Amino acid sequence: MLDWAEKEGIGFSHFVSIGNALDVGFADLIDYFGDDPQTHSMLFYMESLARARHFMSAARAFSKKKPIVAYKSGRFAESASAAASHTGAMAGEDAVYDAAFRRAGIERVFSIEDLFDCAELLARQRLPKGNRLAILTNAGGPGVMATDALMELQGKLAQLSDDTIRQLNEFLPPHWSHGNPVDVLGDARADRFAQAAKVVLADKNVDALLVMLTPQAMTEPTATAQALAQQAAKTTKPLLASWMGGRAVEAGVEVFNQAGIPTYATPEQAIRAFMHLGSYAHNLELLYETPRDVPLTFSVDRERVQELFQATAAAGHETLSEDHSKTLLQLYGLPVVSVVAAHTPDEAVEQAKNLGFPVVLKILSPQITHKTDVGGVVLNLANEDQVRRAYDQIVSAAQRARPDARIEGVTVQRMISGRSGLELILGMKKDPTFGSVILVGLGGITAELFHDRALGLPPLNERLAMRMLQSLKSWPLLAGYRGRPGVNLELLVEILMHFSYLVVDCPQIAELDVNPLLVTEEGLIALDARVILDRQALANPPRRAGHLAISPYPEEYIHHTTASDGTPLTLRPIKPEDEALWHQLVSECSSESLWFRFRYLFKSSTHEMATRFCYLDYDRELAIVAETVENGQRKLLGVGRLVASPDRTSAEYAVLVIDRCQGRGLGSLLTDYCLDIAHRWRISRVFAETTPDNNRMMAVFRNRGFTVKSDLQGGVVLVEKLLTPVSEGSTND
Repeated sequence: MLDWAEKEGIGFSHFVSIGNALDVGFADLIDYFGDDPQTHSMLFYMESLARARHFMSAARAFSKKKPIVAYKSGRFAESASAAASHTGAMAGEDAVYDAAFRRAGIERVFSIEDLFDCAELLARQRLPKGNRLAILTNAGGPGVMATDALMELQGKLAQLSDDTIRQLNEFLPPHWSHGNPVDVLGDARADRFAQAAKVVLADKNVDALLVMLTPQAMTEPTATAQALAQQAAKTTKPLLASWMGGRAVEAGVEVFNQAGIPTYATPEQAIRAFMHLGSYAHNLELLYETPRDVPLTFSVDRERVQELFQATAAAGHETLSEDHSKTLLQLYGLPVVSVVAAHTPDEAVEQAKNLGFPVVLKILSPQITHKTDVGGVVLNLANEDQVRRAYDQIVSAAQRARPDARIEGVTVQRMISGRSGLELILGMKKDPTFGSVILVGLGGITAELFHDRALGLPPLNERLAMRMLQSLKSWPLLAGYRGRPGVNLELLVEILMHFSYLVVDCPQIAELDVNPLLVTEEGLIALDARVILDRQALANPPRRAGHLAISPYPEEYIHHTTASDGTPLTLRPIKPEDEALWHQLVSECSSESLWFRFRYLFKSSTHEMATRFCYLDYDRELAIVAETVENGQRKLLGVGRLVASPDRTSAEYAVLVIDRCQGRGLGSLLTDYCLDIAHRWRISRVFAETTPDNNRMMAVFRNRGFTVKSDLQGGVVLVEKLLTPVSEGSTND
């Protein structure tokens, strides 16, 4: 790689081999180089990973500012073959890495060639605003090859505007292609290439331009590269080049290298690199996308949840019964089809009469999880005789297929027709590296056949849940396709969020299937469910959210109190859904207050600013807002922020209170609460930067034992307080 980089004119700030990573791993290096001004992007080759939560935290922080490209080897582990559930089989180890990389904003490549190509592109080009690519070529064949590659990777061929076509008609030969790809013909010299590139790059429908050249009788590879380098310097859009050939184009390639324009030997290489660039931009956008605030108004009887787990473990089972599995789903607000047990044919008939025909019978056995595989399911039973025959049929088939299993009878439930709906699978599995992972996809008996599934790391918000659904091949069926109505997407997204709460709350679950989850235009219902327990987690429960790779919303820091004037307040951590409230808070602050807090002046807040202050990694940063209700509307009156170092030994503190609430003790209230949290985080040093004329905050700091350590440049002072951490037993971490 270093030899290639020297040839291509690409620089490395550092080149590191971590060996066996005994005490320094990927996360430590990502944190270290994230603060290095000479490092603009990062590439890594990974075989395996430890400390996934630290890795995710470090990678998310780095990728918000700089790109990461990863090559992960060892893609075909056989661990999924032993899975006990559909979810376990479908959510293989490599697919989980994919989901984790996407959530962290990491762009993944699958060959060393792509790693090199991405390195060249990320080192030299800005991110495109979209994936609409224009192609400029002097030969029709390579143009078609590039278009094929673009379509295969689901990119978009830019639709040139009428004005662009008109301008190109003015100087291109009559037989040019009159569309995209723009074929300027084989006799094109440098000026024709450059003029066409200028016009195409100016088109609002174009996000990036790929220029391809094949050496022909009148071609000027070097002069054309020089002319295009001048055009590239005048645009903010990415420009890529594919100079096809050998010695005839070497000098032109060197011109591009010196000008910082990525160059590729083949059209397919260039297209793959462009799509990686667009994918990275898309992942980065997902990190900052404002989710809709979906109020999940349900409370969970957590004691009842634990009773279900303990009763199953006490009976010596690892799998919850269907009845208990569905009870668990109901506790988290998922609608289910009720199920009742029957231990004899007569009981099955009686239960069917109580429920109403038609009904479904399923084998009841703690050892049998895949009921269909043993002939243990019979549908659409319309009368008593059919129920009796089905009972005998199911029990006999199960005994033949699984003579080792204890057959307790059958379960009976109402038959729900799925003709007007779509059968999905919703599940989770506990990955050995990244902990609990959520899966959604096309379900029913064909779940593993079509393998149409999306994986995500909990916790999920509204946007993350929607993005998972949109990534499915079956998304058109969910949204509505060829006159067929779509499903109730709003409810489906809400149910995914409910399911995420369940996964966050329950480290005792190893695997969970809701299959099928029948979704229709009107609603949805879980027809079957299976929960497999993690005995180790039952015996030794992990610390809160220890089974997750991403820290969930820290509900333990929600605190209800009152201001000194009696105003009811809720002190709570900020979340991405608060962006609109944060903008309103900033709008109610004077220029002086904003200067004291941010030390720069701005006329209005932007989404980009809000992402810095509302989209937090709760393992490293916490912003406590003071919320109240005025005239029936939620409002933020102030916010205190702790930004911890990666090792949580120190933290920077800052506070902002809207002008009309200053002088009412709100800054002191937020500061005291944030210092209390710093104690619980076992932070040993809290520091802040302020100005000597910020009298209120200087008084707050002095009254809490902060000392002034130094005067910084620009009239800024540094204050700090050394803390004695709370004992291990009293931490809320």
